Amino acid sequence: MESRSLQVLEFGKVLNHLAGLCVSEAGAEAALAVRPLAGVEAVHHAAALFDEARRWAGHTGFRLSSFPSLDGVFRALDAPATVLDLDALWALRQTLGLARKLAASIREGQSTGGRWDLLTGLVDAHPLPQRTVSGLDRCVSDDGMLRDESSPELSLVRGEIRRIHQQCTRKVKEYAQRYNIAHYLQDEFMTLSSDRYVLPLKSNFKGRLQGIIHDYSQTGETCYFEPMFLVELNNGLQELKREEREEERKVLRYLTDLVRDELAAVRGAYDLLVEGDVLCARCALSARFEEFGDAGAVSITEGGQVSLLGARHPLLALAAARGGKDGTASAHSARPASRAPHATGKGTAATGHSSQHGPQAPQAVDLELLPGQLGLVISGGNAGGKTVCLKTLGLIALMGLAGLPVPVRPGSSLPFWTDIFAFIGDEQSLEDNVSTFTAQIRHLSGVWDRLGPGALVILDEFGAGTDPAQGAALAQAVLDEVMDAGSTVVAATHFPALKAYALTREKVRAASVLFDPATKRPLFRLAYDQVGASQALDVAREHGLPEAVLRRAEQYLLLDGEDTSALVDRLNALAVQRESEISSLRAEEARLRDKRTKLDERFERERRTLFESVQGQAKAVLQEWKSGKVSHKQALKALAETRARLVGGAAGNGDADGAPDAPGAPQPPALQVETLRAGQAVRYVPWGKKGTVVEVDARRGRVRVDLSGVTMWAEAKDLAASDEKPRVAVGAVTRTISDATASMRVDLRGMRADVAVSELSRALDKALLAGMSAVEAIHGRGTGALRKEIHAFLRTFPAVKSFALAPEDQGGDGVTIIELK
Repeated sequence: MESRSLQVLEFGKVLNHLAGLCVSEAGAEAALAVRPLAGVEAVHHAAALFDEARRWAGHTGFRLSSFPSLDGVFRALDAPATVLDLDALWALRQTLGLARKLAASIREGQSTGGRWDLLTGLVDAHPLPQRTVSGLDRCVSDDGMLRDESSPELSLVRGEIRRIHQQCTRKVKEYAQRYNIAHYLQDEFMTLSSDRYVLPLKSNFKGRLQGIIHDYSQTGETCYFEPMFLVELNNGLQELKREEREEERKVLRYLTDLVRDELAAVRGAYDLLVEGDVLCARCALSARFEEFGDAGAVSITEGGQVSLLGARHPLLALAAARGGKDGTASAHSARPASRAPHATGKGTAATGHSSQHGPQAPQAVDLELLPGQLGLVISGGNAGGKTVCLKTLGLIALMGLAGLPVPVRPGSSLPFWTDIFAFIGDEQSLEDNVSTFTAQIRHLSGVWDRLGPGALVILDEFGAGTDPAQGAALAQAVLDEVMDAGSTVVAATHFPALKAYALTREKVRAASVLFDPATKRPLFRLAYDQVGASQALDVAREHGLPEAVLRRAEQYLLLDGEDTSALVDRLNALAVQRESEISSLRAEEARLRDKRTKLDERFERERRTLFESVQGQAKAVLQEWKSGKVSHKQALKALAETRARLVGGAAGNGDADGAPDAPGAPQPPALQVETLRAGQAVRYVPWGKKGTVVEVDARRGRVRVDLSGVTMWAEAKDLAASDEKPRVAVGAVTRTISDATASMRVDLRGMRADVAVSELSRALDKALLAGMSAVEAIHGRGTGALRKEIHAFLRTFPAVKSFALAPEDQGGDGVTIIELK
């Protein structure tokens, strides 16, 4: 990627914001080193990794804390004789401990329902140096000191030192009491001087006691006096201190050897932590963008379409976001954040206006090319946002190629560009003796050989620095050649000829920035497939140019016959009206889509709850029957009551497929038991199912009904007349009883998968209660989809012992034989 384009599009300022969101110096340096990735696979991997990191952070709530840089430690370890000091080892302990917490959070989050395989793979690729972590935890304390238990020798020496301290304290106290010297001392406690225990003696009493004076205070009023009775103890203390230092050095050498032996794993854990810091910073950057709109990873594919929906200039969005003006990430940021960059150059007026109510979001704009189009030409008045549109596209493309989140709506996409060339701003140079036009031509000539299908060219008023007619002709020729090379080109212009070019070329799309018809102020929105006037006089009037100058300019326009302001104003007003209507329709579409999603979620939640409830209660009845607590008849009755209670209330009256009737539908009259006959078609009202009368018990006022293969006793009041003739239901169940076994056959052909599974479940329940040992499920051959769903259900049914396809003479792969427990 051309470094000049990175600078012109201000990619470095986005990286400054990203670095300010890191919690460590090493993470900030890694953030500043982010660049567009070389391959489309790498871009997809970075986008997927960011998506997982955002879901992981939201699922676990894990936040990285600041950690020190280990670059100096690694440089020191390059020298074989180097022994790390306590500060370096403490930094290693803190860093490796945080890496362990990060890895544990990722693994534990995935075990509790999260799915982030890429993050888990990243952790697995950087295993922790277990021996080093264990050694540092055992030897280095939280305050950065060596623990006594680092080695037996060190523990023994420090125990002796503490014993001498206690002995010295006791002797000083006894000496002071015996000789009543408390009034000689500046302080009633002893202290250390030159690593020896001494008494802070007032200087005017120094000749009254026998001992050694080691030093004086800065004022000279206190001398540090070692009494003779402490000399021997202090000598022993010095020997123990020397031994302590030697033992500490042994521990430091041992820990250094541990680190050196596992140096590759230590570097890997450190790299994992740095990468995690940058990933968390990317999530925080996305959260900043989301304060005033949508944000996420843009879809980038080879040969993809330019479609940025609701795009906002990233720097303007960051400036408007909370804290964006000073670029600070958080109170825990490990480095001072630079001031937030604002988009520089022309067209920066597209930002929201700051007010007493706080900053507002920059206006979102759709940047789209239709299939087959390679060019976009934006025209319209000055300060209307043309240059901001160019910079928005270029900067979002760079950020997307670098795997960074961008402020666009979901569904946005871009092609995979290997090169982006931006010609924006005044490129003249007095030192190089080149004009604006010459600088543009020189730059374009330098990159001309690199144009191709993987290139994006951004031209801001190209050719404006020379004769308008020749500049417009040159700009048209450049656009033709760039598109012929397969490159995508986006241009902003005031040339009338280039506006007409955009409306007449098949591969080019025209767009215009819009202005408020009443106030003539820019709306910072684009209207497609039309061109706009420059409105230079309106801009000049708004910025204070004398009215006399403006009136004379209008007269010159009339004399030249080029005053088309009325026509352009009318086109602009129509475009504003159209964009307003489109925005309203999009808002309504989003509202309806959101409502549909919520209804689908509610339906799925209630369906799952109902299924689990029915399944749980059926299992409970089955267990009671198996344990002998209830009889077959009682179990059947309990199952019927459960189904009627849980399903009947919601089902109401249904159609032929069992679907419930619409609310308020008239209820069919109930039948009298005396009018019912075997074989008569009826409807079971609680379930909304049609069935056939099998047997009538007039004395008890009940009827035995076959409901699609499930036979049950029902009250006559729950039955209604059916308009169909008596028939055998599709799911009819046929029993075949032999001497050795009892089996049941259920025909599921022609049913939807969910209906077939439900019918099979009922049949299995009935077979179990009837003491059957096998069930034959007829599903037919067909495409095998129904068979696959039935087999998946049978694997989860607790009462199924085994199942297999029937022999060819019994139906082959069109029948499944189910063996029950």
